[in-house]
This record gives sequence, structure tokens and C-alpha cells, in this order.
Amino acid sequence: MKREYLTGMHPYLTAPIPGTGGFIKESPEDFIVSEIPAYEPCGSGEHLYLTFEKRGITTLEAIRRIAGRLKVPERDVGYAGMKDAAGITRQTISLQGTKPESALSLQLDGISICSAIRHSNKLKPGHLKGNRFQVTIRGVSLTAAESTAAVLEILRQRGVPNYFGHQRYGAQGNSHLVGAAMLRGDWQGAVDCLIGVPDAVRDADWRAAISAYQRGDLPEALQCLPRHCRTERDILQRLAARPEAWEKAFSVVHPRLKKLYLSAFQSALFDKVVEQRLETIDRVMAGDLAWKHVNGACFLVEDQEAEASRAERFEISASGPMFGSRMTQPAGAVMAMEQLILKKAGVSPGDPGPGGRLPLQGERRPLRVPLVDALHRVEGDVLILEFSLTRGSYATSVVREITKMF
Repeated sequence: MKREYLTGMHPYLTAPIPGTGGFIKESPEDFIVSEIPAYEPCGSGEHLYLTFEKRGITTLEAIRRIAGRLKVPERDVGYAGMKDAAGITRQTISLQGTKPESALSLQLDGISICSAIRHSNKLKPGHLKGNRFQVTIRGVSLTAAESTAAVLEILRQRGVPNYFGHQRYGAQGNSHLVGAAMLRGDWQGAVDCLIGVPDAVRDADWRAAISAYQRGDLPEALQCLPRHCRTERDILQRLAARPEAWEKAFSVVHPRLKKLYLSAFQSALFDKVVEQRLETIDRVMAGDLAWKHVNGACFLVEDQEAEASRAERFEISASGPMFGSRMTQPAGAVMAMEQLILKKAGVSPGDPGPGGRLPLQGERRPLRVPLVDALHRVEGDVLILEFSLTRGSYATSVVREITKMF
């Protein structure tokens, strides 16, 4: 699979409106996100809902630190959504068999405990309504107020293109390539993609480690690897002990990370569908599986004209594929278009992976999402945005339309 087929800059829905330019994430305070829970903990039960604020670390790293200190197996920790390391994020996880006072007394680098309340069930992915964002963009243009207002109005009316975008593909933009190699059973390719390329990173030691790996100098690569590259280090240590044992080396990757790589590959294919449907993103076609925004259910569009008014009212939207063996297929021209994208990527709609060991069940995902309670203000050359999106959607899909920077 060619890297350029699934990456690159996505087209803008608001292309005719000039971008504000500017810079985001200059400091953690420039990107603040808070989960909007699907329900509040009831105050009793065997699970402890722990809400915390993290700064500069990923959700998985926060779980690792909290679980380690409380001596809880990581696999028993529940979470509703994943958040990356950038910015300040407030989210909730669930822990079983943990006392509230033990959790509230935790003092951890990068993590502040906000509350600990009991509930009757474990948190699972998707147990949230969405996320509220506050994004600060610095160094914007003199016309930022006018252009931002114009962009937000279009997004309110037509919807936000539901791209996963670059943050889905990891620090080097290579996560989807790892997932594609996994599906092919190409374990050397999976390791090569995971280690990455020197030009994709800024850290000098990290670049040196990647270059050493590409030369076949594993001791030098291990010596240069930064401390935060734990997965890469584990893989290279396995390879140093057993050269060419690629599958064994890759087996040390955490199961959650493996799922993220496969999901990233699905995401890259979905983004390609959004690109192809962008000009008519607020309409449905015959053969579409229309997404009901009220409950996430889908139905087959048989009469395009009959459903047009529902799409205009934002009751429904066209959906795209997160491909997999159990994903419901659309019909007609829509199905042909989606299957052509999968074919060009080198997979089939129900590809289970090598030997059926890496099953992807698949699902549908809306091509657009509503923009909720969007506010903006400009202070000098600083633009401050506030808005909410449904779960699984990304703030960058809004920010990129405004800045036209990525």
C-alpha cells in the first residue's frame, strides 16, 4: 500500500473562505478538552468512577500510572474515550475494588484527581455524549473574526466533515501503515513502519535511533532511543536477542496499541470516503446507509428525494465504512465507490487478517457531525474557540477549516 494514498492534506468544506492562519498548542492551556458524560455515577456499586485532569500525557499512560499506584490490573480499568498527550484534558475512568479515599489521595506527575464516585457498571468505550473543547489559536490574521464567523456558520448549516485527521495516525503519521502491515501478515513491515523514518521526528536522539535501525545497528538504535519510546525499545530488544524473528518481536506490542494501529488503518480509509463525498456531504444518495443522529442507527436510503428534507434538518447524514467482516454494506453506486477505495488500499471488505487472528468487525460512521454551541472571540492576534462535538469526532476538523493550516 502506498503511503501517499491514505495520507496528505484533506480538502476543506469551506475552501473559498480565507484561513486565519496561526498556531495551536503552543502551551497545554491552548487546548483544553472535557468529556461530556453519557450519565453520572449513582454513588453506589463496585466500580469507582475516577475523574482526573491530565497534562502532557496520553490516556493509556495516565491509566498505566494510576493503575500501577493503586495496584489494579490495567486490563480491569474502564474508559469512555481516548485522549492524546497534547493539552489539558479532563476525563473519567472506572476501577474495580478501589476505595475512593485511596484514589483521592493519589499524587502523580501530570495527573490531578478531581473526584471519585461509585457506580454499578464498568466504563466502556463510547460511554459519553461527546467532548467540549476550548482551543486557543495564536498569531491569527487581522480578518480572523470575520472569516471565523463565516466558517462557523457554514459548519453549523452543513455539518463538520468527520475526518479523523492527522492526530489519528500517531506522532510520525504512520499508525495506519502499521495496521495495514498487520493485516497483510507482514511483520517485518509492521516493525519497519512502527520504528518509522528519521524525517518524521524532531528529537535528535530519536532520529539517530531510527537511522541506526535502518542500518541494521540495533545496539546503537537501543542506545539512542529516548526513554518515552518504550514499545520501540521492547521490540528492538527482542530483535537483538533473536534476529529476523519479526512476528515474535512485534508480539510485545500492547494489545491496546495493536487495536489502535488497526483502527488507524480503518480511519484512513474512512477519511478517503469523506474526501470523495465532501461536496455533497449534507445530502444522502440512493444506496446510502443513512445515520440517525438521535441514536446512531442506520437505514438504507431507497428514495433519495424522500429523505432529502431529513438531511437538511440534520436528522440524518450519509455514513461511511469502518471496514470489517460484520459491517453492513450500502447499495448501488455508494457500495461500488467504497469497495473501489478498499481495493486500491489492498484489502477486501471482510478481510479478517492473517489466519483470522486479527478480526475487524467494522461499523458505519457518519460523514459529518453537528457543531454544537460554537463560540469565538478575538483578542489582538489570538482567536479563542469553544464548541462541542459528538463522541468520536475531533476538534481538529473544526480548527483546520478555520485556519486552513493542515
